[in-house]
Amino acid sequence: MVALPENQLERLLAHEEIRQLAAHYAVAVDSRDLDALVALFVADVRVGRDARGREALRASFDASLRDIGVSILNVGTHAIDLIDADHATGLVYCHGQIQHGERWIHQMILYRDTYERRDGRWYFVRRIHELWYGQQAPTSPLDQPPANWPERHDGLGTVPGSWPSWSAFWSAPPSAG
Repeated sequence: MVALPENQLERLLAHEEIRQLAAHYAVAVDSRDLDALVALFVADVRVGRDARGREALRASFDASLRDIGVSILNVGTHAIDLIDADHATGLVYCHGQIQHGERWIHQMILYRDTYERRDGRWYFVRRIHELWYGQQAPTSPLDQPPANWPERHDGLGTVPGSWPSWSAFWSAPPSAG
């Protein structure tokens, strides 16, 4: 028989900790904080067919995130199914806005997740990225003068450049993969 967490508080904590994984994933991707990003995954994460581990995952994320500019991931619906006290699956809806060269792309993403709790902490075991759609916007929101908030309500803001990890990512050489 599968053992679910024994009480409602444990189940609620499991759900909240898993929801925070998805939120921290979005922030780590958008800020290009690869250390924070790979730390969300189990240490022996499978990467592609033949590689394992966080260093391999870091190299994979480094390569894929260098292919795009600014990204904004907005996590929405998150359905979590606890399998037992240490295993769960989930579906996460995410609205992504992605700079790809001169293009600005809107995406609706579905993540199919597998989670595992190790040493009392929840991690991603696997995260499958699927799309409902990706659609090019007619203009890029990055093609405008600075907003200088709160002086003006419209215009280009300071994020992601205000994240130290953003500057560090783009000034570092690509990871060897």
